Amino acid sequence: MVWGFVILLLGAICGGSFGLPSKYAPKDTPWENLWGPFFLFVTVLIPVILGPLLVKDFYAIFCAADRHALLMTLAFGFLWGLGSMTLGMSFAFIGLSLAYSLNYGAQIIFGSMAPLLIFNRSQIFTARGGVILIGVAVCLLGVVVCGRAALLKEQSLKGNKPAETTAPARQPKMLIGVAVGIVSGILCACYAVAANYAVPVQTLAQTRFGNAPWHAAFAGMSLILWGGAVSSCLYCIVQLTRHKTWGNFTRPGVGRTLGLAGSMSLLHDGAILLFGLGFSKLAEDIGVSVGYAAFMSFAIIVGNVHGFRSGEWQGASRRSISWIVAGIIVLIAGVCILGHGNAMPKA
Repeated sequence: MVWGFVILLLGAICGGSFGLPSKYAPKDTPWENLWGPFFLFVTVLIPVILGPLLVKDFYAIFCAADRHALLMTLAFGFLWGLGSMTLGMSFAFIGLSLAYSLNYGAQIIFGSMAPLLIFNRSQIFTARGGVILIGVAVCLLGVVVCGRAALLKEQSLKGNKPAETTAPARQPKMLIGVAVGIVSGILCACYAVAANYAVPVQTLAQTRFGNAPWHAAFAGMSLILWGGAVSSCLYCIVQLTRHKTWGNFTRPGVGRTLGLAGSMSLLHDGAILLFGLGFSKLAEDIGVSVGYAAFMSFAIIVGNVHGFRSGEWQGASRRSISWIVAGIIVLIAGVCILGHGNAMPKA
């Protein structure tokens, strides 16, 4: 059990860190030249390479799976891809700290509510459903508090800058960045819905093809990622063509950009893999409650630590920093309540 928590925390470090390498890309690197390779690595190359190595009869599982389960998993994976794409945008707009807080907060809220409404609607008016709704309400409050911190930060930074050094009008406003961060979380929450639709695929991978639970989970994850490849990679192709930035891949320094994209993709998919492995090593009731809460809480903390260490809050007022710290605490409290609610027996 101890190793299960250690693995979960390692996964949370990966999840809270995957956006960090993007801060080390050259300032003139177009968004699509960094995030395009990232999405290609995450959604296509890693599943295609690791899938056959980790999962027995990897491709045969999909051939034998129920078509409805496959299509619905891919469809919600497509929406998750849109969420990951807009999360990448929010990193550029408002930084790691705010983007992680808003995205994870919205993701936790809608990732908890959507499966409940779609697959377990009868549970809403039970004690278990009540606790989950309370957890959702607390997380919603946390998102509001983090949004308030973002606006206070913008106001304080504007007050500290002379008029001539203010950011040009073409720079996205903080309010737009906050909206993008929240929308990205809502769309990323579609991963939870896709994972529910992928359950028959994972069950088939275990029962008919003899895979361990977390190996079978990788098959379901791959299906979700392939759905996300359609939206995220297609958008990046459109942007590369629209901005005529394909040629940047042949210029000096492209190796550094691809290396950063590769490290981001390893951290991203590493978080998912380690979460599945750590979850499988915990008792079911503990895994659902404490394991989930520990993973999400630590990921939020790690993402914000990176944001503070990289100077995102330098020059911001103490009031705005107090609000973001309060928002993080409220989000973690909401995650813990949700974890307890998910662990309660169904009525």
